[in-house]
Amino acid sequence: MNHFQYRNGELSCEEVPLARIADEVGTPTYVYSRATMERHFHAFDGAFAGTPHVTCFAMKANSNLEVLRLFAALGSGADIVSGGELYRARKAGVPADKIVYSGVGKTEDEIAYALSEGILMFNVESEDELRAIDRVAARVGKRAPISIRVNPDVDPKTHPYIATGLKKSKFGVAYGEARRVYRVARGLTHLDVVGLDCHIGSQLTEVDPFLAAAKRLRALLAELAADGHRIRYLDLGGGLGIPYKDEEPPHPSEYAARLLKELGDLGLMLVFEPGRVIVGNAGVLLTRVLYNKRGEAKRFIICDGAMNDLIRPSLYKSYHEVRAIREALVSAPRSVADLVGPVCESGDFLAQDRELPEFAAGDLIAMMSAGAYGFVMSSNYNARPRPAEVLVSGASYEIVRTRETFEDLIRGEVK
Repeated sequence: MNHFQYRNGELSCEEVPLARIADEVGTPTYVYSRATMERHFHAFDGAFAGTPHVTCFAMKANSNLEVLRLFAALGSGADIVSGGELYRARKAGVPADKIVYSGVGKTEDEIAYALSEGILMFNVESEDELRAIDRVAARVGKRAPISIRVNPDVDPKTHPYIATGLKKSKFGVAYGEARRVYRVARGLTHLDVVGLDCHIGSQLTEVDPFLAAAKRLRALLAELAADGHRIRYLDLGGGLGIPYKDEEPPHPSEYAARLLKELGDLGLMLVFEPGRVIVGNAGVLLTRVLYNKRGEAKRFIICDGAMNDLIRPSLYKSYHEVRAIREALVSAPRSVADLVGPVCESGDFLAQDRELPEFAAGDLIAMMSAGAYGFVMSSNYNARPRPAEVLVSGASYEIVRTRETFEDLIRGEVK
């Protein structure tokens, strides 16, 4: 469920007409619904009520400071994959002991920074990284809490770019190698082996792949216990999908019930890293039509939003619903068209071969389900300033990131 509905003939975010935001803030602009994010966080976190757990929002999905503050106030931690994300999480007030550090390429400076902050644990992705963390911990006089990310070779049945649990993936330690790598970790003097981690992919629309991974983790936990390891945290990652078009992903309550049936008797603190499932449908990219163009083979609707603002359609061929701000256009005649932006690339499109209304110059469009992997993946390609971000709360809104200026484009360059 989300809070983007038609009111008085115009699409609104909660009680604020999106046309008002477009007029006052400009376009393109990302618009987020506080009520939707709160509702989705409670739906996920609440599904595990009564079970020792910590929900660590996956910052890679949306790292706006005000969004992070909102989740921190609700009790969320953070799943980070860089020193920059750690910095943002701490600036937003996320407690260090609720931060897990994932990712295959942590630098020694980033490791030292995380140790100085006192994070919950590192999710380690290779034996080389394990030794690097031990080396840095020795240098700074600390012991590093670590969990090893295990690749269970489970097919998540999702887009290959966001599948992370297969043998060919760059992520994690091979399942057959995990026990040996844990033995290596136990022999390193500046590591505390506290957890086991697994993340098989993103935008999963079935529970069965999660359960297949859980069964493999349960078997590995028994082997680790036999080796004398005292595992306290079981990090099950994230990856639960959302409806972009006609997907029917399971509700978090179903996901939780089936996972707990498999793992709930282990007595471990469960760690979850949801991202998209909380913020994906809580945001839209608001854009305005500039021109119509009829080519020999296609109709093009040219808007001021582009692939540098929302790259998912170009990168993944992903689907985002194109919704007119004026409700009258919903039932207007339609014809096949591409919705494209101003970027000088043939790959610059927000939608291809869609049945779309006869939008006119000046009409406003909301690219739905853009709250996750939207602004965070934006760029300045073609020297385009990145869009503003707006957070709506009931009948009011605030700009939580100002639109970049031309001056911002050259900030930091040597004169």
